[in-house]
Amino acid sequence: MNLTEKQELTITRTFKHAVVKTVNGNPEVAIVEAAASYIPIEQFKEIFAAIGDLVKEKKITKLIFDKRKLTVFHQPSMEWYFVEWKEQMFELGLKTHRKILPQDEVFKQSVKIGREKIKANHPLGKYLQMDIRYADTLEDAILN
Repeated sequence: MNLTEKQELTITRTFKHAVVKTVNGNPEVAIVEAAASYIPIEQFKEIFAAIGDLVKEKKITKLIFDKRKLTVFHQPSMEWYFVEWKEQMFELGLKTHRKILPQDEVFKQSVKIGREKIKANHPLGKYLQMDIRYADTLEDAILN
C-alpha cells in the first residue's frame, strides 16, 4: 500500500476482532479493519457503536469497512448493520461507505445474496440513499 502522508492512518481503538482507524489527511474518514476471520455479533455491535461515537464527535462522513481478513459471512450482523446502524448514521451525516471484500467468491456471493434479502425486506431503508461502493485497495477506498 502506498498511502501518501495525507493518507497516513491513526489507530483510534483496538478490539479483539477489529481495529478502528482514522485518516490523518482526511479527518472525515474512518476505517474499520477486520482483524480476524469472524466478528461475533456482540463485538460487531460494540465496534460499530464506537464508530457511531466517532461519527458524532469528529463529523465522520465516510466509512471504509475493510473485510479482507473475514472468511465467515454472518447475515444477522449484516442486517443489523444495514437496517439499524446505517439508519442512525445517515441522520448523523455518514453517507459514504466503501467496502473491501476478501478475495473469496463464496464470501462475495454471500454478501450479494444478503444485500438482496435486506433490500427485499427493507425496501425503504436509508442505506439506499447512501453512496455505497466496493474498492480493491485501502488507497482506492480512501480516494474514491
